[in-house]
Amino acid sequence: MTTKRKQYSNNFKFKIALEAVKGAKTVSQLAAEYNVHPTQIGTWKKQLVQQGKTLYTRPNDRQQREQQDKEAALYEQIGRLKMELEWLKKKAAAFD
Repeated sequence: MTTKRKQYSNNFKFKIALEAVKGAKTVSQLAAEYNVHPTQIGTWKKQLVQQGKTLYTRPNDRQQREQQDKEAALYEQIGRLKMELEWLKKKAAAFD
């Protein structure tokens, strides 16, 4: 029988890591209080110290995907317009 892994929210991780950095309680006390393994708290604390505020924020994948799709469509349109412009230049040169 397999057990499902626990997934903690970014706010929860940040809260516990911040408490660990403050040092008001030991890692063991925090682990017992929040029912999290002490090694995990140590990892979160280390990440918080190294990477700071941007650590636990995830980029919005949907917004990134939409932005990339929009950029691809715009680049496609630019290419099409450049080709039309070159074609018109060639045709206009024949009338000169």
